[in-house]
Amino acid sequence: MNFFQTTAEREQILLAPYAMHSAQSTGREYPETEHLYRGPYQRDRDRVLHSAAYRRLADKTQVFTGHMGDYHRTRLTHTLEVASIARTIGRALRLNEDLIEALAFLHDIGHPPFGHAGEDALDECLSGEGGFSHNVYALCLIRELEIRYAEFPGLNLTREVLAGQRARAQKQSGPSPILEVQVVDLADSITYDSHDTDDALELGLVTLHELRETCLVAEVVDRVLERNHDLEGRMLRKSVVHELIDWQVGDVLDHCGTWLREHRPANATAVHAAGFHLGVGSALEEKKSELEVFLHEQVYRHEKLIQQRKLAQNQLREMFLGFQRNPHWLPKRFQRRADQIGLKRSVADYIAGMTDRYCQQQYQRLFASNGGGGSVETVC
Repeated sequence: MNFFQTTAEREQILLAPYAMHSAQSTGREYPETEHLYRGPYQRDRDRVLHSAAYRRLADKTQVFTGHMGDYHRTRLTHTLEVASIARTIGRALRLNEDLIEALAFLHDIGHPPFGHAGEDALDECLSGEGGFSHNVYALCLIRELEIRYAEFPGLNLTREVLAGQRARAQKQSGPSPILEVQVVDLADSITYDSHDTDDALELGLVTLHELRETCLVAEVVDRVLERNHDLEGRMLRKSVVHELIDWQVGDVLDHCGTWLREHRPANATAVHAAGFHLGVGSALEEKKSELEVFLHEQVYRHEKLIQQRKLAQNQLREMFLGFQRNPHWLPKRFQRRADQIGLKRSVADYIAGMTDRYCQQQYQRLFASNGGGGSVETVC
């Protein structure tokens, strides 16, 4: 089977010198034989894709869920959009798309049910135990809780993917990560700015007129209407969302491509050492920030969502305390895990892995019949 082009040969042709080449990988925590025709980062991508935690993203909240309709994004569709935009940027910059996609599929895998409302509730419950972070929990999932192989715990992903996820968990406390990691973070920002705008308009939480109070949306609408002044309604909204994405991606490539052409870094280590950060230019960054403030105040804190957010958090707090009082309600593996890491952390790990639907079912079965509240419809 030596007629196959090796991963190293293919990447030598396609990737820039400053990309993270598979041949430069430092391997895995538990050594494995290399695959004949799949590179290490492609295998990482496939392992995340086939994990139970990834599949559960289909029924986890992004921003909206429940009775508000079925148009808006779930945590899974958000992840797929991030992967698509990240690959577009990565391909244009000649980065390692396999690594980018593995990181994109992984980036939100640790989110608990009910989005950031659920994360805030678990963080409060664990305030004396180090708190809860979905980025840290993702590392726990892929290194410990996902059991798919007899030879080792977790998914045994490459050290580069693990380092990328650790960089997300550490936020700004560490050095700038490799470009493939930065691309995913940037694509995440571009994606939620665009699709949260789209979802909020579709759900009628804000109007396009209100959004035009922000400089970014006002300029995007002007660009769209300049090309087609007859657009209105849904087609205008869709065109605005497309332009929001295209403008941000194009600005990233212009801004960062200039630096890469001028400095010509010899390898991924050189970019890392230079402390270079991918991003949009300063002018667009200011406009993005204004839009994000608007979304936070007018959408994420919308009165229709606040009450349900509080209900969701109260239910998670009740479940957290209830499982501590009744640890025999936990699955056997989490009962055993409690002996190793403590009951509180084990309970949080169990709850965090639930989908929205399963969490509601467990609450109704174990808690609501004993005086708990009602079901959760929509949360932010």
